[in-house]
Amino acid sequence: MKIYNIIKGLTAIAAAFAFASCEKFLDRPAEDNYNVSNFYKTDEQCEQGVNYLYNSPWYDFQRGFIKIGEVMSGNMYWGSSPYMDFSTNGTDQDLVNMSYSLWAVNGHANTVIDNILNASGPSQAAKSKYIGEALTWKAFAYFFMVRTFGEVPIIHNNTDLLNSGGYNTVTKVERADVYEYIIMTLEKAMDLLPKKTSGFANYERIDYYAAEALLAKVYLTKAGLSGSLNQDDLKQAAKYAKDVIDHSGRTLLPVYSDLFRLSGFNATGECLISWEWSVGRNPWTQQNTLQSDLAMVGFSDQGDCWGGWGGPSVDLGDAFGVSAVQNPAERVGEKDSRRKATMMLPGDKYDYFWTDRGGFDYLRFIYDTEYGKGGPGGSMQCQTGSNNVKHLYGDNYDHEQAGLGTPQNMAYQLPTHLLRLADVYLIYAEASLLTGNAPAALEYINYVRERAGVDPLASVTFDDIWKERRLELAGEGDRWYDYVRRSYYDMDACIAELKAQRRSHWDGLDDVWKAYVGDAFDYSGTWDASSVEYNNAEDNPNVTASSFTLPFPTEDVVFNKNMASDAVASHVDVREEYHYNF
Repeated sequence: MKIYNIIKGLTAIAAAFAFASCEKFLDRPAEDNYNVSNFYKTDEQCEQGVNYLYNSPWYDFQRGFIKIGEVMSGNMYWGSSPYMDFSTNGTDQDLVNMSYSLWAVNGHANTVIDNILNASGPSQAAKSKYIGEALTWKAFAYFFMVRTFGEVPIIHNNTDLLNSGGYNTVTKVERADVYEYIIMTLEKAMDLLPKKTSGFANYERIDYYAAEALLAKVYLTKAGLSGSLNQDDLKQAAKYAKDVIDHSGRTLLPVYSDLFRLSGFNATGECLISWEWSVGRNPWTQQNTLQSDLAMVGFSDQGDCWGGWGGPSVDLGDAFGVSAVQNPAERVGEKDSRRKATMMLPGDKYDYFWTDRGGFDYLRFIYDTEYGKGGPGGSMQCQTGSNNVKHLYGDNYDHEQAGLGTPQNMAYQLPTHLLRLADVYLIYAEASLLTGNAPAALEYINYVRERAGVDPLASVTFDDIWKERRLELAGEGDRWYDYVRRSYYDMDACIAELKAQRRSHWDGLDDVWKAYVGDAFDYSGTWDASSVEYNNAEDNPNVTASSFTLPFPTEDVVFNKNMASDAVASHVDVREEYHYNF
């Protein structure tokens, strides 16, 4: 009998600690000597028991993270994908995997919390700290669920539900109540977590300010849920965001592209919450595999890259003010450093990729088969004329020079950032603007722009912040969720913007690039794009009000009819019904 996604999230805990790793941050209980009775005896063991929540349960969300966050939002082109035209249904495997992953995070977090609560050896400070981390991951899983699926069940305690036998009759809970549950969970996490204000390292653990930053983002999202913007929620978002800004000791990393490299990416503590992957494949699920899905054939030394045919969209290029049809010479003096750190365009070279070969030359990699080791084989791959940069680590040498060992096939250690301080600045800017504090909004959007190298604004509007969020966070799995939260109170604007995007591709661009590179690959050829045409086949997608909520996996609905899209959600007083009595 097949066990479905929500139940998988409940029962997968039996394998919760069947993990081993030699990476220091990710040390875990060894598979051959762990059981609950002989573990959780020390502070260190509590830490090890929580470590895997930073990666393994999230593994199956990686593709959904990109396809929902970036492809649906129009930031990324993905050919005939249902995420391009809003036709995703409950049988889509990436949706199924994402659902399972999010329920698994909740289930594993609940179990880790119970195990630590029942431990007698560790100090109270350690128990509080690691329970707080688990609660923050639990809240983040629910935050993704409510923004993706809308109404969802609340599984507060795995054991209680499994013992009751009621897992196939659980009902969805109204969105407002799910948001209240997330807030309650984060408030409890903040009660337990320490406040760290200095000494930031690459692999940073969740602390009070990380949970508080997430709480600010939750309040900004919840603010429009009733159909109009709730001023109290916006004020809460501004209050929590400003506390992180003022008291966490964190600052923006000076060089934007450094955020997405293998080391040094968190020297100032900007990366508040990240998936912290390990290079190993034992177990399968502890490693980052995004480079495989997003990089061009031949980019790694592992033969494990196949994502070159997809890439940043024409519309994202429009937002940055650039185009693959544009002569690279016209981009000389380009100010916004985020563009090159997000999307490769003709003429781009990267000194942080392929460092053993003097850096990475985008066009030469495509057309010089000797330099590209076979690579794309002499023809461009992505018809938008751009390829991804974020989530790429480079080749073996790059990984090894960062002190992370040799990567394996679909297994590398580059972290995936979920919440950064720049996002908190923009949360504060938006919440401030919408509550009448335009000077504060202008100050903090300009901090973000200053780091990117673009000119400061003299005044600020909502549209300015809306666009700035896109440019700052493109490729980071966030943009679709901006549309979701805005759709709560401004549905028509979201639909109109998505329909107006240039989500399609160019025809005839490959010949232009080949002629420009020249036979010697020295860029001695001419640039003539007069024959290039924009093919609008994927434009004007069928986006409707229902598109902003994805369906539960069909297998969940078959198992429990209460998960159907038309099933009535229940109202629950979560603060009365559920408690964190620790």
